[in-house]
Amino acid sequence: MSGRGVKKAVDAAKTIDWEGMARMIVSDEARREFNSLRATFQEVDSTIRTKFCLEPEPIDWDRYRKSIGSRLVDMYKEAYEKVEIPKYVDTVTPEYQPKFDALLENLKKVEQDSLKETERLEKEIASFKEEKAKLSTMTADEYFARHPDLKKKFDDEIRNDYWGY
Repeated sequence: MSGRGVKKAVDAAKTIDWEGMARMIVSDEARREFNSLRATFQEVDSTIRTKFCLEPEPIDWDRYRKSIGSRLVDMYKEAYEKVEIPKYVDTVTPEYQPKFDALLENLKKVEQDSLKETERLEKEIASFKEEKAKLSTMTADEYFARHPDLKKKFDDEIRNDYWGY
């Protein structure tokens, strides 16, 4: 992994609001899956930070010269310096970045729709609770004022002499 890629991954890990996401989870199964995802992410993040961010320790050629011998160490040093390790070229990210960005945009849209639907349902629940509390003291006229379609249905049944049997 290139140094730039590691830096992006580390920066991305810092911006994740795990606590905020955890507060949104309602079911036990989703909470278990979320905790599994978080543990896996932390494991991968730890591996990236330790394995790919560390520079190799420099070789102490003088110490080896003293214990092995100058000629053999010089030969190894010369061969070591000739080795060229190819740099990692990220060809995957450019291919999948547009797809990821599209998914992210879709996710934001779905999130907004979900928040609107949640707000609508909360209002509906509050209305039902209010109606339930008033139901014991509510008159038929008050009820039919709230539900004109039901009043029309009952009026039609009475007008047509239909009494349900």
